[in-house]
Amino acid sequence: MDKKNVTTGRLEVVCGSMFSGKSEELIRRLKRSKIAQQNVVVFKHCFDTRTSIEHVVSHDGSKIKAFPIKDANELFALLPADVEVVGIDEVQFFENSIVEVVLKLIDSGKRVVIAGLDMDFRGVPFGPIPALMAFADDVEKLSAVCIKCGTDAHFSQRIINGAPAKFDDPVVMVGAEECYQARCRSCFATSVNSVQKIKQIAL
Repeated sequence: MDKKNVTTGRLEVVCGSMFSGKSEELIRRLKRSKIAQQNVVVFKHCFDTRTSIEHVVSHDGSKIKAFPIKDANELFALLPADVEVVGIDEVQFFENSIVEVVLKLIDSGKRVVIAGLDMDFRGVPFGPIPALMAFADDVEKLSAVCIKCGTDAHFSQRIINGAPAKFDDPVVMVGAEECYQARCRSCFATSVNSVQKIKQIAL
């Protein structure tokens, strides 16, 4: 086989906390691909209905049209035959089967750009994101601004009735400024230490 004729896929992961600009960066990369006359298709998890059902929308107002799906395998039925670049937002909401789907896309020569939270509100690695980061050709971890002290923030603090959410609260709760804050490590409030978090992951 002539290796020059083999199309090589690529995986790019954009991750970070809430309000770190993940969706904005995803949209920027995908719009550049469109300017380059590449065929682009975008997907998002259907849980994310905060601003638009059929668009990926960043906090700064930029947006791009997207297919809302629940199961990762739905993606294949909506994928045009000539697509070159696949964007996926809110990847943390998908089941771990998204990893196999993404690897299949890469093996078929697609450039895949995904965005998602790397940690949940407890400070625990979120869903399939760790595996996707491990398989990625490029990982960009973005930071927000800590609402308490103004330093770089890598944590998403969930606030319920003015107080930090409990560790055993449901992991998935869609929201924005009304229930989440960007926090640095020092200002992130949790009653569970790192060793206990590791045990939580193992369970």
